Amino acid sequence: MSNLSLLDSPLFGGSFVDDEMRDVFGSDAFVRRCVETEVALARAEARLGLIPNAAAAGIAEAAETAHFDHDRLRRETELVGYPILPIVEQLSDACGDAGRYLHWGATTQDIMDTATVLQIRSAFFLIEQRLADTIEALRQLAADHRDTPMAGRTHLQHALPITFGYKAAVWLSALERHRERLVQVRPRVLVVQFSGASGTLASLGIEGLAVQAELANILGLAVPAITWHSTRDGMAEVVQLLALICGSLAKIALDASIMMTTELGEIAEPFARHRGASSTMPQKRNPVSCELIAAAAKMVRQHAGLMLDAMAHDFERATGPWHLEWSAVPESFALTSGALTQAAFMLQGLQVYPDRMLRNLDASKGLIVAEAVMMALAPITGRQSAHDLVYTGCRQAIESGTPLFEVLAQMQDVVMPLGLEQLRHLVDPSNYLGAAPAMVDRVLARR
Repeated sequence: MSNLSLLDSPLFGGSFVDDEMRDVFGSDAFVRRCVETEVALARAEARLGLIPNAAAAGIAEAAETAHFDHDRLRRETELVGYPILPIVEQLSDACGDAGRYLHWGATTQDIMDTATVLQIRSAFFLIEQRLADTIEALRQLAADHRDTPMAGRTHLQHALPITFGYKAAVWLSALERHRERLVQVRPRVLVVQFSGASGTLASLGIEGLAVQAELANILGLAVPAITWHSTRDGMAEVVQLLALICGSLAKIALDASIMMTTELGEIAEPFARHRGASSTMPQKRNPVSCELIAAAAKMVRQHAGLMLDAMAHDFERATGPWHLEWSAVPESFALTSGALTQAAFMLQGLQVYPDRMLRNLDASKGLIVAEAVMMALAPITGRQSAHDLVYTGCRQAIESGTPLFEVLAQMQDVVMPLGLEQLRHLVDPSNYLGAAPAMVDRVLARR
């Protein structure tokens, strides 16, 4: 069968999805999670005396050795519309007499939702690992370049000096918040889904809630206060969080790719033979990881919007919105994990060029710290007068191409109150970093 999906493409898939996350959400893995849920359900019901212990043992034993006919699963899923009945039929055949008690009191969505929650739990672990790798790389960059001066830019123009460590710490702070969000979302999402046809557990009578609780206990999941199979805010929140993570990675990728331009040349992605090469231009070294991160972020953003649509379920079981999750959830995890992998690779091996940063910082010949001169004059002349004086000097410097110090040194209204040595100090960008280094320390102190 041909691969239509970008993520499953033998050409492109490896650039966007790591193998471990692919294993978590692959179709075989989903079948295994469904079977795991069925086995846990049988054990729960046996413990509560609803089915024979021997039946639960038989179901568990069959699940260990059963070999599914995946072509049959595919054909029957296309016919039924869902994979659970085909899975149950094949597993029941493998169970012998115990098969009579398989899927007891359950409905398709119970098994599929719980299987998805189990996948999400494993996926959270991988996302946390990938996020931790990226965070550690940023922590190292922030520490190493705490005092490395560079131009701060607003509206793509020189603004005021910053340090590269400060920039890395700003990137880092967002990812640290996402790590907190990953912890916070767990109790709302890692919840068993077992509620029967309309969500009332009527098929199990007075034992319904006890079965639900025992099933949750066996699977290591929480128990919901009430049925959630038609209220999908938890699933939607998961994808919104993944979109937030990717959005923060996209900000890093955008900054980094611009810093990698030939004209700036302040950083470069790790070198590997032919990585980012052009088929025709031998000199090219394209920001490949940045490009992949940016593309992944846009795709996950689309899935985040799709999940908001998927929240509108009609009545007690929806006619279509649920199906949107089958694409949005696994693909969002796959893309986010891939984006984090690319980010960690890029940041761990990032090549930083402080000399180029300094050269760019000096490109405006002191204009980038005009504010420093203005603020030093302001207590003496008043803020508006100081602004007007320095503004006049800046215009002369720009028009003549003369360094700001040389222009201001000829302006008696500036030199007399400040003196030449203080003026020289003020127009050195490395002396106007504000609290940037201290802010880096504050971010790095948080663990």
